[in-house]
Formats: sequence, C-alpha cells, structure tokens
Amino acid sequence: MPSSDSVEPTRRPVSEAETRRANRRDWDAYADEYQATHGTFLGDAGFIWSPEGVDEAEVRVLGDVDGRDVLEIGCGAAQCARWLTARGARAVGLDVSHRQLQHGRRIDLDSGSSVPTVCATATDLPFADGSFDIAFSSFGALQFVYDAGAAVAEVARVLRPGGRFAFSVTHPIRWSMPDDPTAEGLVVTSSYWDRTPYVEQDAETGEPRYVEHHRTVGDWVRVLARHGFRLEDLVEPEWPAGHDRVWGGWGPVRGRLIPGTAIFSATLS
Repeated sequence: MPSSDSVEPTRRPVSEAETRRANRRDWDAYADEYQATHGTFLGDAGFIWSPEGVDEAEVRVLGDVDGRDVLEIGCGAAQCARWLTARGARAVGLDVSHRQLQHGRRIDLDSGSSVPTVCATATDLPFADGSFDIAFSSFGALQFVYDAGAAVAEVARVLRPGGRFAFSVTHPIRWSMPDDPTAEGLVVTSSYWDRTPYVEQDAETGEPRYVEHHRTVGDWVRVLARHGFRLEDLVEPEWPAGHDRVWGGWGPVRGRLIPGTAIFSATLS
C-alpha cells in the first residue's frame, strides 16, 4: 500500500480504469518491499494461501496437479506456480505488476526453475479458450479488480470443462472492521454490506493510488454460480497455535477469534 504522507484513505466509487492504473502503479512501487518483507515466509518455491500460513501441501485445495495446465492469476513473483512446476504441473503466472514479475525472473535465475509469466490483468486474460485445467489466485487479484464478474467469466472461458478454480481473499467479515491486528481492532466500524471500495488517494489531487473492492460471501457464491461454477468448499482457516507473524490486519490476537481469510474452491460445470 502507498506509504506517502500525502496519501489519505477513503471509501468512494472508482472506475475500472482508475482501479487498474492505481493498483499497477502501487504494486510496481511496493514490489521490492513486499518481496523483502514476505519473501522468506512465502518461499521461492512455496505455496502459501494466506497470512495464516495455509500450505497447499497440506490442504490440497487444487488436488492432483501432475500433468495439468495451471494458471496462477496475480502471481507476484510466481512462488506458487514454481512450487506447482516442481510437482509436475505446466504452470503459467500472470500479474498486473511488471516489477513483481521481474522478481520472479530473479528467482528463476537463482533457483534454476523457470516459470513462464505474462504481464496482464485478470479481467482480460491473454489465453485461448479452454487452455487450462486449473486456475487459482492466492490473494493475488480478485479483491483488486473492479469487476469480479468479468474476472470470473474470463477464468471460466480459459478453463476446460470440469476445471477447478480456487482463490483466497480477505475474509469478507473483515471489511466491517479496521485494518488493525491488535485488541483495539476488535470492533465493527462499518457495514458488512457496504460495498463501497476502499481507496487510498492523493491528498492534493484526489487521484487513486491504491484500491480494494469488497464483496460479501454471498456475492462470491452468486458470481461463481452465474458463470457456471459449482462451489465445492469454503475454507476459513483458524489461526495456528504458535504462529506469531503479524501481516497487515492479520495476527494472533484477532485471528484466534474470527477468520481473516476465505479460500473458495469451485469446479466448472
């Protein structure tokens, strides 16, 4: 997120173009700090679904990936796609941030494990119909796009029949609370049903610098169903004992009481 003193948080409507422009610029600017701060936790070739440390090796949300064509949407440095490649998948990463993908190339060179990546947006996937068996997003894209329906429709288009789509997002209940991992953050300050985007904007010009969009659990269920997906699971991870890492609004104080993450898993009919 932007750290300049000239940036102010607000809740207000924004367009698709504003959302994409703000988030591309912000993630390009934040990529170095993000990888330096979280890279060890994520691993160069690791698959972590959430700040709680939910590991795909344990939960197996995607099932068997050996020999499957897999798309990671909002891949960052493609750590998850690299982990999948080591397990026999033909994985491809996509991210709106060119700088994040440069970190992926750095890891490729350091590790000797190369993952093909493309710089593009989740709402306009540059792939042919029916290109993949699995698509997923680990906190990578879905809450950063203006039109979730367009993103889910694009996933349905590039998946083969029976394909799996899984994604993790901030648990919708968290949107009614401040982004504070301490005991002081255990208070409801806004309506769960208020879908007005969260925006960090330039204090002088009002130009959006960072944008997140809120959807309720019901919103996600309906958008999946509307585009031909059958919801198979909704994982709401509990905070693990002994896990003391604080990441934004996630931490052991709040995490022991309410979920911070929602992991949706669905198949295309």
